[in-house]
Amino acid sequence: MSLFDPPLPHTEPDLAGRPLADRMRPRTLDEYVGQEHILGPGKPLRVQIESGQVTSLILWGPPGSGKTTLASLVAQRSRAEFVPFSAVMSGIKEIKAVMADAEKGRRMGRRTVLFVDEIHRFNKAQQDAFLPYVERGDVVLIGATTENPSFEVVSALLSRTKVYVLRALGTSQVVLLLRRALSLPERGLGHLNLEVSPELLDEIASGSDGDARSALNTLEVAAGLAQDGKIGRQAVADALQRKILLYDKSGEEHYNLISALHKSVRSSDPDAALYWLGRMMKAGEDRMFLARRLVRMAIEDIGMADPRAVEQAIACMQTVHFLGIPEGDLALGQLTIYLALAAKSDAAYQALNKVEETIDSTVAEPVPLHLRNAPTRLMKEVGYAKGYQHAHREENAITGMECLPPGLAGTTFYQPTNRGFEQRVRERLEWLREQRRAAAAAGEFSNDS
Repeated sequence: MSLFDPPLPHTEPDLAGRPLADRMRPRTLDEYVGQEHILGPGKPLRVQIESGQVTSLILWGPPGSGKTTLASLVAQRSRAEFVPFSAVMSGIKEIKAVMADAEKGRRMGRRTVLFVDEIHRFNKAQQDAFLPYVERGDVVLIGATTENPSFEVVSALLSRTKVYVLRALGTSQVVLLLRRALSLPERGLGHLNLEVSPELLDEIASGSDGDARSALNTLEVAAGLAQDGKIGRQAVADALQRKILLYDKSGEEHYNLISALHKSVRSSDPDAALYWLGRMMKAGEDRMFLARRLVRMAIEDIGMADPRAVEQAIACMQTVHFLGIPEGDLALGQLTIYLALAAKSDAAYQALNKVEETIDSTVAEPVPLHLRNAPTRLMKEVGYAKGYQHAHREENAITGMECLPPGLAGTTFYQPTNRGFEQRVRERLEWLREQRRAAAAAGEFSNDS
């Protein structure tokens, strides 16, 4: 047996005292609910499991989507020893000990399925330690992660495994699991003969956000609060307490939600923008992070179409800093609505991008002499400031003087839209450019003058 000496998955477990979610783990693929996109009839993973020929793989999905259960079913169908291994509790020393045991098992004709929960928590060196054993086939490695493997699992290990994406369970699927738990007498709560309305089961399922484990835990608590054999609304409310949203302020979901907020604002959808903002605030996101991102939206997506947007954003940031939670949340909500409703333009953002591309692709020409200050006599003698035209001394404060280097003369970077205030900016800019062209033609100004 292995270092951890667990029971084989196909042995009859002792259910006494174990949580409902653990007791209700599916024992066969037929009991498994969800993930039809990878486990449906004829799907590759289903075929591999049923044939007992599964290779190393990574299961990527949200909490409670069935990663651990699926790994144990793989071991069961393969008649292999199932060794659970936690990235939170273990290090290199434990890895090597388990692998040495698995290597001995392979020589004796015994297969080992090594299940590594939260594999993303292992650092690069720890993940690399698996490579030779996976390569030789000493173990079938099944890693489980809630984080994007592209960022959290080393490329060498990714190349030796197949990644399967698990999805959060739908409400109807979670309800199915809850009904099963209420009906089974030995593993579930069937011996209690509890009554619960379909509406309350839907409420528990909805509150779980697709997490089967969370839903079953809630049901177990609600069952303990039942009166006269009935699970009532108050029992469910007390069991739920509050909705715990799937969120990791340093993980992928953090970036998914802020992306959804940003794109909803850009798409001028205040309702969606408020929803995503509310999701992040409910999950405990740093309010100053939200304020900073809203300031960025004001600059990047609204810009000159509504120059007041950035003023509103900075005022909101100061309000949030001054008031804190919860009063400052109102300012974030108000700003989100303002930005979503504002006219949109990324012309200033694109203009700066074009400038950066031009700088990268052209020679960095020296500043033209007529634009240089000449504080010393020598500098004046060599031509510094020669030909400079002071705008305030010209009609309408406009000159025909070229301010770009000779190689870029006449280049335009900023192209305003005709939306919001920027329409007036566009008209003003077109007039200015025409006046400058006329002044340049009249004065025949050049960088060499």
